[in-house]
Amino acid sequence: MNLVPHFITACAVALTVTACTKGTYQAPDAPVKEVAFTQVHIDDKFWAPRIETNRLVSIPSAFKECEKNGRFDNFAIAGGLMKGEHRGDFSFDDTDPYKIIEGASYSLAVQYDPQLDAYLDSVITLIAAAQEPDGYLTTCVTNKCTRLSGWWGTHRWEKINSHELYNSGHLYEAAVAHYLATGKRSLLDVAIKNADLVCEVFGPAENQKHVPSGHPIAEMALAKLYKVTGDEKYLNTAKYFVEETGRGTDGHRLSEYSQDHKPILTQDEIVGHAVRAGYLYSGVADVAALTNDSAYFNALTRIWDNMASRKLYITGGIGSRAQGEGFGPDYELNNHTAYCETCAAIANVYWNYRMFLATGDAKYADVYERALYNGVISGVSLSGDKFFYDNPLESMGQHERQRWFGCACCPGNVTRFMASVPNYMYATQGDDVLVNLFIQSSAEIATDNNRVTIAQTTDYPWDGKVTFTITPDNEGEWALRLRIPGWAGESPVPTDLYTFTSAPKQPYTLKVNGTSARVLDGDGYATVRRTWKAGDVVELELPMDVRQVRAHENVADDRGKLAIQRGPVMFCLEGRDQADSTVFDKFIPEGTAFTAAYEPELLNGVMTLSANAKQILPDGTVKDVEVKAIPYSTWNNRGADQMAVWIPEAAEYARATPAPTVASRARMFSEPTSLTSDAPAATSNLQWAWGYNDQWEPTSSADTSKPYHYWWLRNGTNENLCYAFDEPVEVRDVDVYWLEFDHYDGNYRVPESWQLYYKDSSNRWREVKATSAYGTEKDRYNHVTIEPVTTTALKLAAKLQDGQSGGVIEWKVNEGPQS
Repeated sequence: MNLVPHFITACAVALTVTACTKGTYQAPDAPVKEVAFTQVHIDDKFWAPRIETNRLVSIPSAFKECEKNGRFDNFAIAGGLMKGEHRGDFSFDDTDPYKIIEGASYSLAVQYDPQLDAYLDSVITLIAAAQEPDGYLTTCVTNKCTRLSGWWGTHRWEKINSHELYNSGHLYEAAVAHYLATGKRSLLDVAIKNADLVCEVFGPAENQKHVPSGHPIAEMALAKLYKVTGDEKYLNTAKYFVEETGRGTDGHRLSEYSQDHKPILTQDEIVGHAVRAGYLYSGVADVAALTNDSAYFNALTRIWDNMASRKLYITGGIGSRAQGEGFGPDYELNNHTAYCETCAAIANVYWNYRMFLATGDAKYADVYERALYNGVISGVSLSGDKFFYDNPLESMGQHERQRWFGCACCPGNVTRFMASVPNYMYATQGDDVLVNLFIQSSAEIATDNNRVTIAQTTDYPWDGKVTFTITPDNEGEWALRLRIPGWAGESPVPTDLYTFTSAPKQPYTLKVNGTSARVLDGDGYATVRRTWKAGDVVELELPMDVRQVRAHENVADDRGKLAIQRGPVMFCLEGRDQADSTVFDKFIPEGTAFTAAYEPELLNGVMTLSANAKQILPDGTVKDVEVKAIPYSTWNNRGADQMAVWIPEAAEYARATPAPTVASRARMFSEPTSLTSDAPAATSNLQWAWGYNDQWEPTSSADTSKPYHYWWLRNGTNENLCYAFDEPVEVRDVDVYWLEFDHYDGNYRVPESWQLYYKDSSNRWREVKATSAYGTEKDRYNHVTIEPVTTTALKLAAKLQDGQSGGVIEWKVNEGPQS
């Protein structure tokens, strides 16, 4: 018997005793088992087209980018099949093909494609050729790419964050998927040979390396390899990496960034890099389940509670900060600057799915459903060939999906995840069948003593009616457990982080063969236990009211704002759906009535919401306007535009559209810092800059809720920011609001000093003559007056404090009469 489910079942029994008058269902004393995605066949209008687009567009497009960007060449060079220089900027570029192979394998398992099958064979041939005789496989090391030695050092396994084990983890996941889909061992044998080497090199013995995996995924991957091969050394090594986390053995530096700051058993807050966190805790859950370790599961529960109650976005995204691609402090859930990496949303699904398997508690499915319908699929365009790396909940139009990235983790992750969506629909526990997602489909589900075919018919998520036709191989008594999402009741999420402003107009209803059923509650499920026979029909209807959501009062950026939810789908306002193309000057009071309408020709067919709202004008007056909202996941499919998920509920929280200024119209850039003050202004090698002329007013120097500019990983250096004007302007004074806050990836402080330069008529930078001090105060604008200059460009040159970084939240330029 599996100890982790037994531990949870004991808790469930206790709950049954205390709540027996409510008809709480007592789950079987048996493990919760997954139902493979290959046993579920989706044919709905929401997911099926996305999965097909992934097969026909995303996977081929991603493979094409691997060809163009040298990912395959690197394997060929390592294998001696071609000569040339190693390409790419990262030590983990090998994982891009691995992830796409995984997605392609899932796709093959659902719908065989001989051309794709042959293509995978050719790619696997390259990968196998690149493997060294003892099993080692990381191409930048084999290719001795010294340009990337900052990542990997001078020899194998030298640096904990080299990503060598990350490469291995994605290799194993791809290999397992390919083997299960095709039955071929070509990639699996490569993975086993590499895993044998890893198990030899890393471990607790005196002659082994004593470090955690660095960027986690090896833990999950080794667990998968163990399940396929039955070789316990893979599970033991996965457990070793989990146990080694936070020990600081062999003198390696402990780091919050990698969740390596202390042992997992003592962790109680989710910190650091969001993708690493999701992958690590997924691996811990796998190890806990496979080794019957309830102590690790208890630690995971504490960490999950912190995430779900203080660091979870309403879209299911995680990770608020670009710095370190990770978490900020409790309740830091800024919208405009939300990072919410696509990979992190996927990792959040992985983790919550494993928490569900360990407990049978529907609250974890509530969270991964939220991520699925919002934070994951927002990461890929409806066309399937453009991707978001970060997924903000607010934009001025500066965000737009890209076909590829230098660090291309997200496109590959989307391709491997999309084909596996059916995996998250069903589970079994003993002879019970648990239904977690409502998607039109057919499924063949093997329980402990039966086989059940279930056909779902539904237009979910646009409609709350779901019909299940039950066909068991053998007539018998067992329980069908249907998840009743928290959003169908009182809770958007299973914590107090978000609440609805109103109750649902009616509860869910459930009928069996046309008659109201006796329902037992427990763990978030409506359970019907009866003797089932072929042709039984279950009808579930979930309320699809449009409801407004309020965030916890400690979420500063959401104060005075409400989000809009219908079913599992979060909605947003996008500029092109509003009559005047603006978003931030609108407010929607609590209790506003919305009209829902399905528009089959819009965004491949979506439900839209319309309402009478308010608009604040520049003069402070308010007028009535109509607004239209679309699903958040579909924004930015018609070009870059304003967008917001959290909408002000009153005029004082809305922002009238400001009049343009000389600074807001200027082009932003920075120049090479090697230029002397009187050198000609640079015309090449200009660097992109952003975030300091958006006209959002900061509340403090730590206010990172709106765009700002920071000099990432620059400490104690000379840095600059520039404005270029379309025509000469007379400048008399400027105002600068400095950035200052703490972060494990580098602290940001006001500068040691700074100066202002202007471009003269001969295109040279000249220092202005300041008539007031260059201020470096935080939490306020630093006003500097100068002798007037007429110029086409300004440069702010800052000397950062020793050992500290810095940045600018807003830089105003005042022209005309002296202020």
